[in-house]
Amino acid sequence: MATTYGFLSTHPPTRCGLATFNAALAGALTAGAGTGGVVRVTTGGDEGPPGPGVAHTWPAHDPSGWRDAADALNGYDIAIIQHEYGIYPGADGADVLRMMRRLRVPSIVVLHTVLSRPTPRQKSVLEQIVGAAGAVVTMTGTAHDRLIVGYDVDPAKVSAIPHGAADHTGAPAARGPKPHLLTWGLLGPGKGIEWAIRALPHLSRLGPVYTVAGRTHPKVLERHGEAYRTGLHKLGAELGVAHAVDYRSHYLDDAALGALIRSADVVVLPYDSVEQVTSGVLIEAVAAGVPVVATAFPHAVELLTDGPGLLVPHRNPRALATAIRKVLTQPALVRTIDTAGLRWPAVAARYEELAEGLVAAAARTAAAPA
Repeated sequence: MATTYGFLSTHPPTRCGLATFNAALAGALTAGAGTGGVVRVTTGGDEGPPGPGVAHTWPAHDPSGWRDAADALNGYDIAIIQHEYGIYPGADGADVLRMMRRLRVPSIVVLHTVLSRPTPRQKSVLEQIVGAAGAVVTMTGTAHDRLIVGYDVDPAKVSAIPHGAADHTGAPAARGPKPHLLTWGLLGPGKGIEWAIRALPHLSRLGPVYTVAGRTHPKVLERHGEAYRTGLHKLGAELGVAHAVDYRSHYLDDAALGALIRSADVVVLPYDSVEQVTSGVLIEAVAAGVPVVATAFPHAVELLTDGPGLLVPHRNPRALATAIRKVLTQPALVRTIDTAGLRWPAVAARYEELAEGLVAAAARTAAAPA
């Protein structure tokens, strides 16, 4: 009998990386014999009505929402819980722990962030979440090791399964006469776009076009409006490179995004974060076979070292420009890797295997004599 999956996460039409990941994983796990439904977490603001596949909504402002969320997930064989800071209500998201303790079905928790320097309460909550889960997934070896070494958890529960990627390979997209640099994803402070813009004057002889694709992050928009994007426009004008930056703030479906990615000569990820252990954009770029120049955040260090891109120091426009120039003029510096294991079908198969093991173990426990 096919396994039924209950997913707990933000979910489209909410726009955030967690929602995008959950939708892709749910789609991949239910593409075959498996079936499932989503318990959608809403964090406030105008997130739109629930879409297809949403069985229940947990509004963050509901103090007892965790009870109803657990009851909804108990209708499936297994719960797959996306964990990220700032999503769940309670101190440091502690209400997700209350929800998990009410579950009667096994659970897999997917950790999107593992902090290297958590507060004592953040550390305690995450340790308890791992303790309550049947299994825990990190998406990089860095996050796996950070969790095992820095937190009091059972290592046997923790697996590393990569962030999945869509298949953006296909017919080459039309390319212009100038080198095409690309950054995409929700926009906001910390993305480091300003460092890439500051690198453009150092690339004047190559004359690249830099595309910045993506809407402003809803939470940034709610709190600060378009101040970050406006600041980028002003910076480009001050440096005399505004003509070389193409901002695309409209929504891109999978086909349009795939064509955009394939049109790029270099994907630029100038992120400020030194903590980021998971980047969906990085995985998508590597899986599409496009060279990447990225700051040395943990996921980039793990994936790009001696591989499909170059690493640069944080907040260093000259280093960014030098690395971009090397990729454009010396493409042999970038080594291709086998990306079959990064595709969603392969990733979903590993989740399916993990889930089936937990469901079988739960069935054996239930059948054992008291």
